[in-house]
Amino acid sequence: MDKAQRKALTEEWKNRRPEMGVISLRCKETGEAFLGTAKDTKAAFNSVRAKLTGGIHPNKRLMELWKQYGEEGFELSVAAVLEYEDPLEDHSEELETLRDLCLAEDERAVKLWK
Repeated sequence: MDKAQRKALTEEWKNRRPEMGVISLRCKETGEAFLGTAKDTKAAFNSVRAKLTGGIHPNKRLMELWKQYGEEGFELSVAAVLEYEDPLEDHSEELETLRDLCLAEDERAVKLWK
């Protein structure tokens, strides 16, 4: 890879606009949902899935359900998407507000991270 290609790829990475929002892991058997905020929803799903598969996720109830039903027993989805302008700006508070709205809508939902 030459310098021009590397520079173009680096610039493309810096200017990307990942999907930000609230991710949901819902147990199909029990109906329990676990909601978390994500600055990059695809990366967040990969991270959570890796922690659950490795048996190291800190949410004990989610870990228990994952061991019992496996990945097939869960519906992974994006519960809400945050619309934003500047990808470099910190959107943590807006994401938490959006997650709180999603939690209020679903009585069976809890925070993914305590």
